[in-house]
Amino acid sequence: MTTAQFHDQVAIITGAGSGIGQAAAMRLAQSGAKVALFDLIDKRTEATKQTINERFPGHAEAYDVDITNDLRVKRAVEEVVQQFGGVHIVFANAGINGTLAPIEELSLEEWQKTLDVNLNGTFLTVKHTVPYLKKQGGSIVITSSINGNDRFAGFGMSAYSTTKAGQVAFSKMLALELAKYNIRVNAICPGAIDTNIDASTKISEELREIVIPVEYPEGSQPLAHAAGKAHQVADLVAFLVSKEASHITGARIVIDGAESLL
Repeated sequence: MTTAQFHDQVAIITGAGSGIGQAAAMRLAQSGAKVALFDLIDKRTEATKQTINERFPGHAEAYDVDITNDLRVKRAVEEVVQQFGGVHIVFANAGINGTLAPIEELSLEEWQKTLDVNLNGTFLTVKHTVPYLKKQGGSIVITSSINGNDRFAGFGMSAYSTTKAGQVAFSKMLALELAKYNIRVNAICPGAIDTNIDASTKISEELREIVIPVEYPEGSQPLAHAAGKAHQVADLVAFLVSKEASHITGARIVIDGAESLL
């Protein structure tokens, strides 16, 4: 892909202040896109905006968005269109691990919080961007996970895994629904990636009671012997939203260094 691959295109990226979202924002900006950083505004989000604009002036703007808030997501998308002129790429990436606990110890509030962020947040992001994508076509990428799709040894992650399986079904439904508008929808399923998502994890004291020990060969990442890097996922996202992937939609692509094959 050339540095001008996404010239005149606008990308909305949720969870853009750190990790995979941040890496994708920088990768797309490097290839010419204007990037709208949707996240709760903090030092990391502002630093991402500043870093991008230092290298590519005027290519990034940060928006203070709680993706579980219907009205705030809608207004933020409208602000992006007013500032940059449209929406062509959507990377619905924001998510949390939530609470890890045995099912009988997991409260409805804890369950609901994970669903609110991971499922409702994805729904709202797509719902409010699709009207603009329909104007010229575009691409949506949703960050799911190998958990809930390929791997089920994440003990206590019933809420998280449910949302990740749900995101894949959601992406496939939308791939069909939106195909006639030339909008492609794909899901990516990372394995362990070196990000700060663990900061969103709450582990209950009762979790150890349900864990079944799993012994891997040496290491649980056969390809790299370590967690993947955010920039590697960003490269996949950049490919999926590019012209080179123009016939790919409804796909679920695993990026885990063969972790889920163990």
